[in-house]
Amino acid sequence: MDADPFWSTVSAGGLPLLLAAGALGLALIALFLGSGARRRYQEQLTALRERSDTLWREVDDIRVAQFNRPGEASNGASGSPVEEARYHTEVEAYSKIWPQVWHLHERLGMFLRAVEAGEAAGELRLEARNAALEARNLLNRNRPFCTESVDELVTRLIDAEIKAHLAACQYLDLLKDVTSASSNHDRRVLQEKCHSLHEGEARELMNQLVSSIRHRTIRSS
Repeated sequence: MDADPFWSTVSAGGLPLLLAAGALGLALIALFLGSGARRRYQEQLTALRERSDTLWREVDDIRVAQFNRPGEASNGASGSPVEEARYHTEVEAYSKIWPQVWHLHERLGMFLRAVEAGEAAGELRLEARNAALEARNLLNRNRPFCTESVDELVTRLIDAEIKAHLAACQYLDLLKDVTSASSNHDRRVLQEKCHSLHEGEARELMNQLVSSIRHRTIRSS
């Protein structure tokens, strides 16, 4: 087959069309990969939310059972009034801390997704910051009533979320500073840091925290 007609077509203006088609194909592939990543993130977030909902339904069931049977103590054995008071104080502390920790994780996730999508994120940035501050304040006020393991997990979780928030803010600052000598590599490093902290470290700590709180609060009849 004679290749001259092909090259003459390219030289006559077909090359830009080929390049445009290639760019369109790459954009479609990137869109497909991005959609898959967002779908996996939503599935993992849904699973974590279901674990959280299950935990607090179990806690509520135990509270109802104890209210209906006030003379019965935990684990099939009678506990002293001091032990029962300590238990209820600990449960009350977790019931205040956990919802705020979950709120922080959700708000920060929304902020990071907005940043990654190039959407306006000013309000979400402030909401995530305020959620982190409130989570820290709640932990400080209730720290005397938490076990050391729960205290450590919550502290590490809040720290990880704050670091992810700071990395995302730094990423936004690099985008705004047109005079900066930052490269695409610098911005990519910050994006990867946000993912690693929020979707990796923080999520693992959330799972550990759910298990630890369940172990401390859910009592067998």
